[in-house]
Amino acid sequence: QVHLVESGGGLVQAGGSLRLSCAASGLTFSSYSMGWIRQAPGKERDVVAAISRSGGMTYHADSVKGRFTISRDNAKNTVYLQMNSLKPEDTAVYYCAAASSYGTANWDYWGQGTQVTVAS
Repeated sequence: QVHLVESGGGLVQAGGSLRLSCAASGLTFSSYSMGWIRQAPGKERDVVAAISRSGGMTYHADSVKGRFTISRDNAKNTVYLQMNSLKPEDTAVYYCAAASSYGTANWDYWGQGTQVTVAS
């Protein structure tokens, strides 16, 4: 059974930083592209960042470019999202997801989500 477990969320002041982690189990981690998707209250889910199987290709949404960085450690079966210069509009539930191909919106597995709240 596949498990994606996010951690690292919390309450932070605007301008602060958080690092999200997602530990994967039950799948061949290096065979999956990984992504971070967020959902703010009353809004649709948006892909924040994605990374290819080897980590050689990454995508960051325009809204987070230059502030957030996705990375992965295939030896630890973990994907990270470093979030700097946080803004109140970054407040959302952040989900980790795995996809069998890069650049797709079809995520095969999802984590349970972690809440990020940025206070102004």
